[in-house]
Amino acid sequence: MATSIYFPQQRGNGYAEKARPANGLPTHSSAVREKWQRHYHSSSWLIPISLPIPGVRTRRLRLMLPNLPKLHHSTITRFGRRRGRMLLATGFMAIVLTVVMMFSLRDRFVPEDRSWPAYSEPPTLVYRREDLQRIWEWEVAAGHYPSGQKIPETVGLTTPPINPALPPRKSSTIPTRFRPPSVTNTLGIGAKRVYLDIQSKPPNVAYPPRPLPGSVADMDVVMEHCDFSQNKYVRDCLEVLRLGGGLDNGARVRRGKMDEWKYIYVEDGELQNSTQTVPQVNPALALKSQGIADPNAGFVKKRNADWEPHVYFPQPPKYVAHHDRPVACEESPHLFHMFWTGPFTDKPYLALLSFLYTQNLGLHLDAEHDDPTICRPKFWLWINPGPAASVPNPTAMRDMFEQLKSNPWASPFLHPRFKDVIQFKLWNTTEQLDGIPELKDEWRDLRDTLFNSGGVVEKIPQQQAEPSTTTTGDGSAAEGATKTSGGDEDDKVNRVGSKSPSSYDRLSVILSDMARFVLCHRFGGIYLDADTILLRDWEELWGWKGAFAYRWSRLERYNTAVLKLNKGSAIGTFLFRTALKNGLDFHPMTVSRYTKDAALEPLLLRLPDALFDSAWLNTEDFQRERPPQPYFTEFGDFFFTPREKSAAPHALGFNGFFRGAYSYHFHNFWWQPFDATRNWPDLGPRFVNGERIARSQADANQAAPTERTTEFPEDLVADDKRDLDWSTVLKRTFEAYVRGEVPNMYGEWLKW
Repeated sequence: MATSIYFPQQRGNGYAEKARPANGLPTHSSAVREKWQRHYHSSSWLIPISLPIPGVRTRRLRLMLPNLPKLHHSTITRFGRRRGRMLLATGFMAIVLTVVMMFSLRDRFVPEDRSWPAYSEPPTLVYRREDLQRIWEWEVAAGHYPSGQKIPETVGLTTPPINPALPPRKSSTIPTRFRPPSVTNTLGIGAKRVYLDIQSKPPNVAYPPRPLPGSVADMDVVMEHCDFSQNKYVRDCLEVLRLGGGLDNGARVRRGKMDEWKYIYVEDGELQNSTQTVPQVNPALALKSQGIADPNAGFVKKRNADWEPHVYFPQPPKYVAHHDRPVACEESPHLFHMFWTGPFTDKPYLALLSFLYTQNLGLHLDAEHDDPTICRPKFWLWINPGPAASVPNPTAMRDMFEQLKSNPWASPFLHPRFKDVIQFKLWNTTEQLDGIPELKDEWRDLRDTLFNSGGVVEKIPQQQAEPSTTTTGDGSAAEGATKTSGGDEDDKVNRVGSKSPSSYDRLSVILSDMARFVLCHRFGGIYLDADTILLRDWEELWGWKGAFAYRWSRLERYNTAVLKLNKGSAIGTFLFRTALKNGLDFHPMTVSRYTKDAALEPLLLRLPDALFDSAWLNTEDFQRERPPQPYFTEFGDFFFTPREKSAAPHALGFNGFFRGAYSYHFHNFWWQPFDATRNWPDLGPRFVNGERIARSQADANQAAPTERTTEFPEDLVADDKRDLDWSTVLKRTFEAYVRGEVPNMYGEWLKW
């Protein structure tokens, strides 16, 4: 009969009962096991311990710990029971006292602010504290800091800068001994702010009202309701943006008084005198660090780099309230910039349609009835006609417009009705870099490493490059960097546009990282990635005069898919000179290091991604317990709406798509059509020639109609997709506006 030695019983805790004979002596199933038990464990001073790893079921953490029974047995055997135990106790106490003494010595001789060695990204700073103070003072004086947020103490300002974009505020006098070692507030002298209650007024309640010209978004209020680092939900942020911006069409559910949700204001009156008490700060105290006066204490210079020469800026522009700006917006035009490489597709097509559908362009008015006091936005689409590493040929401008005219996705925007609001520009890397005073004399030294992204340089094979010259838009000659010749047209050097995930045009993406800063610094305005769709009027964002990008999802880094910079600003100068000393790297992660190392992050505000990228946190498994509408678990849901959620796009339409956000970023998907079953521009009889070409391209087996007729095969609902995706609904909504079948989101009909 089998014994319990071979078939152990189960104990209550789930483990097998240890086998022991009646006399209590240990048993072993073999001589090998008995020898191992006697010699291996008893002779080892360390024993292995296996611990589970959270979240990893197939692996365990193996640790080696002291064999306490072995230590105790050896000590007792050698010194006797009594003396051995006393020796063990003495050793234990010695170890404890040693640890305590080490901590005491550290607290006595090591400063509290000592930064212990740890892995960190290498510093990027090339500006002294004195120059960083000048940058802060210039930006505040220009009205580019309309915020009550504190200036970082490490900047070391000793006098509060005069802030014309911030109204005065009372402040209590703080005793000298309780004041911080440097000034962290600005001195507001701006006009009074009147916060608006924006609602549709009867009988015009079917559509939301346009933002009041000259209105401004208070980003301090927006951050209060939307900042992810403060555990704010995207869903709640969109509700505040929607109701505070009047996008609910007056159909809001009663929630009580919502004054704290008002984030849009207008400036009322002239500049005022401040009632804020100017604190007296000892300059030596502001720069003191543990008794040693170091003018750059707290800042770490880039290794093996010299300090930049002291920077001196011209007089900052006089601050003018947004509603008092010149009629023609010559000082600060409302310019949207977008960069595109390769053939024109439905991606920039939809971005331009969303611009027409949402922005205050006056397309519903005759030219003689247009309001001259309104600053109309313009859209400049910059086209790089060839591979990113090439330069345009002398006839590039003419060739570009010929291609646009023949392209069904681009040709509608050449219509005279849009000539004042949409303009196509030829991108020339040499010309653009020469147009940046901070770069023009030195950037050619970095030609071999021009394509730098996050410290990774994409090398351009020299045997495939030949020097060239090109002609700019005004006819002047410009030296080109390189011109590719030969090679596979689908390799990384000659690739034009991203046709699939496996043929991604990385060089063009790197070039666009730099292009956005170049365009905004040269011309001013807001840059948008080409995978962006505008969802509402941006009037109050233009009114906020500071610079901004938005947050990289959960990380405290920038995403520059949306970037606003003022023309020729001090922060722009800092970014270009710093990038020049860091390999012209404009990757958003690297730009985050530039501003952080220099304590300039508040001057390039990192807005919550809920404003421009509302689905991002959900796609990374955050806030899924309370997601916004629509609920995307991945960016592909925009193009392939999951079946269980596919009733929403057609039922809710444009108004149900992240209502309250300013734009939506669908993150690439360049190769996926917005409307797979009707993959052509559907803009009506005015643009039928382009539709004819696109229809024939969409269905190569279908015979295209002749040029004398506009007849197409009859479109049947049975041929359409039953459940429309979000991308399809948005495309068809924008196209219906251009065809004249529906008004735009503000109830304005396009007048031809």
